[in-house]
Amino acid sequence: MKHLLLSAVALSFGITASAAGKARQSAPVTTCDDVILHAWCWSFNTIKNNMKDIAEAGYRYVQTSPAQECVTQTKGDKGGGNQIYGHGRWYYHYQPTDWKIGNYQLGTRNDFKAMCDEARKYGVDVIVDVLPNHTSIDDTRVSDALDAAVGGHENLYHANGFDEIRDYNDRLQCTTGQMGGLPDVNTENPDFQYYYMTYVNDLLACGARGFRYDTAKHIGLPSDPLDPKSKQNDFWDVALGRKAVKGLRMSLPADSLFIYGEVLQDRNVKEAEYAEYMKLTASSYGHVVRKALEKSAWHADNIGDWCHPANPAELVTWVESHDTYCNAHESAGLSDDQIKVAWVFITARQFGTPLFYNRPDGSTRDNVWGNNIVGLRGNDNFKNPEVVAANKFRRAMHGQAESVAYSTDDKVAVVSRGNRGAAVVNLSADELPISVATTLKNGKYRDVVYGTQFTVKKGILTGTVKPLTTYVLQSK
Repeated sequence: MKHLLLSAVALSFGITASAAGKARQSAPVTTCDDVILHAWCWSFNTIKNNMKDIAEAGYRYVQTSPAQECVTQTKGDKGGGNQIYGHGRWYYHYQPTDWKIGNYQLGTRNDFKAMCDEARKYGVDVIVDVLPNHTSIDDTRVSDALDAAVGGHENLYHANGFDEIRDYNDRLQCTTGQMGGLPDVNTENPDFQYYYMTYVNDLLACGARGFRYDTAKHIGLPSDPLDPKSKQNDFWDVALGRKAVKGLRMSLPADSLFIYGEVLQDRNVKEAEYAEYMKLTASSYGHVVRKALEKSAWHADNIGDWCHPANPAELVTWVESHDTYCNAHESAGLSDDQIKVAWVFITARQFGTPLFYNRPDGSTRDNVWGNNIVGLRGNDNFKNPEVVAANKFRRAMHGQAESVAYSTDDKVAVVSRGNRGAAVVNLSADELPISVATTLKNGKYRDVVYGTQFTVKKGILTGTVKPLTTYVLQSK
């Protein structure tokens, strides 16, 4: 056996050695126990109607697509269609025309509230994808009410808001310039902040309990250079409820909500400063996980590192995101089985909050859009028995430190959590005998999905694993 990382065996059992050599109880072990289902392109009613399945599959959070009013057409598409890509586009709801709840793709404000009410019945919290950074590409489609609220259309955008970003590592360009044709909103305008926070508070009043901030790294931090129209970069202080704007403050404390930012990693991204405000996406770690899948080798890249300067407990992890799936289809070539096994790996681990991106129903490597209908539920992989077992294992392992080991051929990982449980993950297309280190107690174990037997003796777990299959083991 080679490769053993992170927690020492002593830490996994919650003890440490004193200077005198005697064991003493350590401080409680911090763990992250929850998982998110990204119900991508599901309508509010579809999410509501599937809430029982979501809860029973072990998800603590369900994340919606953007809920605000959005563009209905672009050049070449007459608009109003309900296709994910074609007559209609999935990214239309990422092009705001107003910050009020409801759009033609996902449903009305009443639909949104009914979804949140249903989520509460099942102990599930709703996270809303929010995007204050830009409007629709065609800025003439912005509502008159929004223009009036910010003091006129010209005040809605940064001075550089229609200048396309040429260098994403130039912080002034990155935080005030147009991205991919999307004009950049002046998020430092107090009138806009007031209007936007009214929307946030309405989402909270309807029952939302978290937010994903789209393109968060494109909204300036206090240390960033100022746009000529701005006096201070205080959007994040307002958005996270640290200060009021024109007497208005976020109606619930930020620490009672799940809030994270899409801060995609690159050179000159101020990850540590963003982490002072919210949880962050671990985009580089997702790349490492996908590379392991593509190469069928756990150490194809730096799998032992979270690839992020922030506390790993404050990260949102994923195998793939809607962007990696849709934009150039970077991850679309991975099979559902590959996504499944990698999900079990990241979900069995101690830190991060894993997000499961739900692919379109009927999608394949050759047909990424599947049935190509906005609003319907995606495919069933989100409730695959192995996925569900991992979700429930994560919660059951509360307070148990991790120890991760790999087979000598680098095909199988074993994520042990103290002496209480372990997840065995085979990312290869071969059936393999394994002999891998674990912190489980000696004994025989049967996994919770298939009943496959494994044996632990003197810290070594042995058994046989099927291709692209995972096994969850727990002590009685």
